[in-house]
Amino acid sequence: MYTPLQKESRAPATCFGSATTQDVGSSHQDGLERECPRNTDRKLPGLYGVGDPTAMFSSDSSCLSSRGKVIKWFWDSAEEGYRTYHMDQYDEDKNPSGIINLGTSENKLCFDLLSRRLSQSDMLRVEPSLLQYPDWRGHPFLREEVAKFLSYYCKSPAPLKPENVVVLNGGASVFSALATVLCEAGEAFLIPTPYYGAITQHVYLYGNVRLAFVYLDSEVTGLDTRPFQLTVEKLELALQGAKSEGVKVKGLILINPQNPLGNVYSPRELQEFLGFAARHKLHVIVDEVYMLSVFEESLGYRSVLGLERLPDPQRTHVMWATSKDFGMSGLRFGTLYTENRDVATAVASLCRYHGLSGLLQFQMAQLLRDRDWINQVYLPENHSRLKAAHTYVSGELRALGVPFLSGGAGFFLWVDLRKYLRQGTWEEEMVLWRRFLDSKVLLSFGKAFECKEPGWFRVIFADKAHRLRLGMQRLRRVLEGKSQEAEDIPPHQDPGEQH
Repeated sequence: MYTPLQKESRAPATCFGSATTQDVGSSHQDGLERECPRNTDRKLPGLYGVGDPTAMFSSDSSCLSSRGKVIKWFWDSAEEGYRTYHMDQYDEDKNPSGIINLGTSENKLCFDLLSRRLSQSDMLRVEPSLLQYPDWRGHPFLREEVAKFLSYYCKSPAPLKPENVVVLNGGASVFSALATVLCEAGEAFLIPTPYYGAITQHVYLYGNVRLAFVYLDSEVTGLDTRPFQLTVEKLELALQGAKSEGVKVKGLILINPQNPLGNVYSPRELQEFLGFAARHKLHVIVDEVYMLSVFEESLGYRSVLGLERLPDPQRTHVMWATSKDFGMSGLRFGTLYTENRDVATAVASLCRYHGLSGLLQFQMAQLLRDRDWINQVYLPENHSRLKAAHTYVSGELRALGVPFLSGGAGFFLWVDLRKYLRQGTWEEEMVLWRRFLDSKVLLSFGKAFECKEPGWFRVIFADKAHRLRLGMQRLRRVLEGKSQEAEDIPPHQDPGEQH
């Protein structure tokens, strides 16, 4: 566990999302998640700041609108790592020298369990209502199962209501819809950094909403108890900083468990953050997509929906999806729970563009209601495999003398590679990232998460034993300055073949 030296407390800087530094992906979204570098030949300095970001494209010769050109720019400028990976993807039999992906946050440990469950006969049903237009909020039978599921696993003090549930095709759609219906164009959400950088696109592309960063430090200050700790004082400073620049902040985004740090907010912290938002009449979007991926029971994870009292229920909106906790990023299933009926109705209207097929809604309802399978088969085995994989990668990093943060939740370690940067610059961070990619291992670099300090990387451990072993061998080779070898060296520690 990484424990930095204490330093004097200092105010966090506030900045606005820069299109040149974010990862482009689809929400928690999917295998299209990309924390990869952008082509910075053409920057968009005004994209989240004052001014019209489309102006720089006005003279371009293209059939696209200026807005379309900005949207295309997002796609074009974030492809390097992901495109390279898919052109040379590792396959044990067909391409054993291909790239190992330790950059995309997907759980690849439980396909065997999921394929067996999803192939059972109760999942296969076709009837007219499933092939016709549904209620855009989601079929009533599915919203009822989602409400029961969240009530149980979030330990809600009172049963949650199906009418407060909206079903969409993934977390990216939830973010996009909420940003569009909660904010005017040019307004902002506060978000602590480092954070899952794809949210930048999710809130901007449809809603033209920006992000005001609450920068957190790795050094433990006088008021902190852990690295990268969020406090109400830091939120207040960031809010005032945004206001001083003439930016109207409409809400706060919290990720719990946190991506990429892997830690969880305590119930006391959650109440403090929600209280801050209530005082300033801010909406709070709480992303709980990793809530069932807490494999260290001692963390005592608590959902916002499990709190006894919410300071402002009408401005508290909770999202969850099956992409992470059930390893189904390709199925595209996300949910929103909000007690604000106007918000639910507005988001449901956008579900015309973000809805799910009736057949998938039926399957998801069957899965969520199967409490016996979830509790007795899936969750215990998933947590066991996550913990074993986490133990292996942690051991490899310790053997290398590499500091890292790990909160016992999620699929990732937040790894401190600052000592491998000769000058401690963002350029040097990219040089190291490309050295990893050249050595056939894809990682996510810290700038993609708007980390304040160059040299931090996110390493995914939720993968099969043989791929983890090979990926860590290649990572070790880069850090030890060794050249590419024909055969990979034996690992320091075996993660176990049970994955």
